[in-house]
Amino acid sequence: MELATYRAEAEEFTSAIDREYLLHYSGRKEDFDLDPIYARHAALFEAATVEELRAARAPRELARFAAEGHIGREVKDEVSELARREAAAVVRINGDELPFRQAAVVQADERDADRRAAIEAARLEVTARELNPLLEEAHERAADSARSLGFRSMRALCEELGGLDLERLQAQAHAFLVSTDALYEPLLDPELERQLGLPLAAMRRSDIAAFVRAPRLDAAFPSGRALRALEATLAGMGVERGSVEVDSESRPTKSPRAFCAPVRVPDEVHLVFPAVGGREDFDALFHEAGHAWHYANVDRDLPVEARYLGDNSVTEGFAFVLEHLLADAAWLRRILGVEDPDPLIRYSQALRLLFLRRYCAKLLYEVELHGGELGSDAASETYAERLSRALRIDWPRETWLADVDPFFYAARYLRAWAFETRLRRHLSDRFGPAWFAERDAGDYLRGLWRQGQAHDADELLAETCGERIDLAALLDDLRPAG
Repeated sequence: MELATYRAEAEEFTSAIDREYLLHYSGRKEDFDLDPIYARHAALFEAATVEELRAARAPRELARFAAEGHIGREVKDEVSELARREAAAVVRINGDELPFRQAAVVQADERDADRRAAIEAARLEVTARELNPLLEEAHERAADSARSLGFRSMRALCEELGGLDLERLQAQAHAFLVSTDALYEPLLDPELERQLGLPLAAMRRSDIAAFVRAPRLDAAFPSGRALRALEATLAGMGVERGSVEVDSESRPTKSPRAFCAPVRVPDEVHLVFPAVGGREDFDALFHEAGHAWHYANVDRDLPVEARYLGDNSVTEGFAFVLEHLLADAAWLRRILGVEDPDPLIRYSQALRLLFLRRYCAKLLYEVELHGGELGSDAASETYAERLSRALRIDWPRETWLADVDPFFYAARYLRAWAFETRLRRHLSDRFGPAWFAERDAGDYLRGLWRQGQAHDADELLAETCGERIDLAALLDDLRPAG
C-alpha cells in the first residue's frame, strides 16, 4: 500500500473509531460496535502491513498505529463485549440498584465512608464476575498478538514502536517514590482530615473518589460555573472556541470519566464530561479542554501521524497545563475570586502526590505485567502489593487489569506530568505569573498546539526549555504553599 493511501485510510479508521467511542461513552448509543469499522479497514492492520512499514522505515508512528491496530483487531470482540457489559451492569447495595458506571459518581458524592465501601465492594464484585474473564482473555490475546508480530513481549513492542525508554522511566519512578516517601503522610493526612474527617491510617480505596470530589471545596468551585471559568480563561489568552463541542449533559449510561474525542483533527473535536459538582467538574473540564483546544488548533496540513498518532505525552501535557490552573494562586484569585488560595493549593498538592505515587506504582507493575513474566495470580498479587505500598492503603486485587490502560499509557501520563511542569514554569517565566491572562501566551500556546504531535515530549521540551523529561522536576510542586 502506498504511504499516501495508508495515511488517508488510517485517518478514516481513526475518525470512525473515535466517533463510535464518542457515541457509546457519552451515553447516546447503547452498543459499541467495532466489527464493521475493522472490517472496512482490514488491510491497515495485517501482519504483513506492519512488517512492510517497519522494513520501509516509514514514520515510526505509522508502524506503531499498524501494530496497535493489529492487536486491537484481535481483541475487538472482547472490548465490544466489555463495553456492553459495563453499560448494562447494575450494582446492588442494601436493596438499591445503580447502573455500574453511575455508581462511581454516586460513590464519589457519598458522605458516609461505610456506604462508599459498600458501593465499591459491589462494583468490585461486578468487575470480578462480569469483566475480569473478558479482560484476562483480551490481555492474553494481546500479548500473543505482539509476539506473533515478532516482538518478545508487549513491553518490547511499546519500547521499539512507541519510543518509550521504559528502563529510564522505571528508574525515575522508583526514585520518585523513594524521594516522596517521607512527604506523603504529612502532606496527605491533614487534607484527608479536612475533606473526609479521617486520617490516612483509616483511609480505604473506596474513599479516594470522595477525596477527589472534595466536597468541602464546593464553595470555591460553584456548581455550573466550570464552563464560564474555562471560557474566561481562554478569552484572557485570546483563544477562540473554534471546532470544539462541549457535552456536559447527564445520561444514565454516560461514562463517569471525562474524555475528549478528536473525531476529525482539527475540524471536529468533542469534549465530554459528566457534571458531578464541585472541584472535580473544573478538574475534568480543564484537563479535557487542554486536549480539545490542542487538537482544534493543529495544522490541518500536517500528515495524519502528526495530527493523531504521535507521543500522547504531548497532548496530555497540554491537558495538565490547563488543569494545573486549579492550583495556581493567581488564577484562583483572578478567575474564581478566591481571597485565600493557600488551602486550595495544599489540597491540590496532596491530590497531585497521591496520583503521582499511584502512577509510579502502576508503571512499575505494568513493566512486569507486560514483560510477560507474570501469570494472572502473580500479577494480581504484584498489582495489589505495589499500589498498597505506594499509597498505604489496602488495595484490592480485582482491578489488576481494569486499572491498566493499553500500550503503557501510564508511562505517557508520567512523562506528561514532567513535561507540563517544565512548560508551565517556562510560561510563567516568559509571560509572567498571570500568563493565562496574556494574549501573547495564548499565541505562544497556539504555536505549540499547531504542531500537533509532530515532536515527542522530549523533543518539544528541549525546543522550548532546553531540558529533558525527568520526574524529579515534579518535586518542586510539592513544597509547602505560602
